Amino acid sequence: MQEPRLTALSHGAGCACKLAPGELHSLVGELPRSGDPALLVGCDTADDAAVYRVSPELAIVTTVDFFTPIVDDPYEFGRIAAANALSDVYAMGGEPLTALNLVAYPLERLGREPLRAILRGGADTAAEAGVAIVGGHSIDDPEPKYGLAVTGRVHPERLWRNSTARAGDDLHLTKPLGGGVATTAAKRGLATDELVRLTVDTMARLNREASLLARGADVSAVTDVTGFGLLGHLHELAKASGVAAEVEAGAVPAIEGVLELLGSDEPPIAGGTRRNRAWVDPSVDFADGVPEPLRWLVCDAMTSGGLLIAARPGSGAPGARVGRLVEGEPGRIAVSA
Repeated sequence: MQEPRLTALSHGAGCACKLAPGELHSLVGELPRSGDPALLVGCDTADDAAVYRVSPELAIVTTVDFFTPIVDDPYEFGRIAAANALSDVYAMGGEPLTALNLVAYPLERLGREPLRAILRGGADTAAEAGVAIVGGHSIDDPEPKYGLAVTGRVHPERLWRNSTARAGDDLHLTKPLGGGVATTAAKRGLATDELVRLTVDTMARLNREASLLARGADVSAVTDVTGFGLLGHLHELAKASGVAAEVEAGAVPAIEGVLELLGSDEPPIAGGTRRNRAWVDPSVDFADGVPEPLRWLVCDAMTSGGLLIAARPGSGAPGARVGRLVEGEPGRIAVSA
């Protein structure tokens, strides 16, 4: 008997399975805050990772990320999940060093081979990043999940935050959007093989090179675009930095074929994307000329997306220029065509 597809066992694909951002922020906001002066970045600004200074020249970056299957190929699922977890360290300007596997898996139902492939995919991506997988933890779970807990390093004075952006800086995005649309379409049998290939290649690509290139630019803030979508993560960055933002929807790169799906009669929109749009709606002003497919694209619940970089104009930041930061109500975003 043929085993079920991995995505058929998940209630939401990849980062689209995250808790709704509004609910999550409310819960995290109730937690006590550390007063340790060595804690350079904690939970206060919804940043990508925590950073703890251990000496004047060394800080430890620590993060964790895992999710349900985003594709049916176990090996590719492992690659994507590992790239997604490592991205948080790159978004802080850091270098990942070690990682721990996080596994939830129905071993009796699916057998050993798919799990072996998932772990091999994660190990291959970690090796590509120069990261050692040094252990992990597993539980029996009817819904498969995989990811990494990652430890890295950064110089305290070269740390990037999501809370230090400057008005006047340009916004650059280093990967196209649309992974949530494409994987939802694949789950419904609506995606072509070419679209699936392009999407897997996008999600499995490390943000290491983009992070290295950004170090040569005059960068004020960085985050990565994942489950809360471009507008969700930009809203967090702008609010934490005390600035507003302008986005040019037509300049936002999309995975080839995604906009056509969004323009169809029944667009394959993930539940996470719908929650993203509802959450940011009170803080976003869409110009009348912004078409509906682009409105959904900028809210797409992306998995292992690119870096969103705020940098001084002309300073050489990588990626497509998609907007800028301006003076205004903190967290407010104006989206033009």
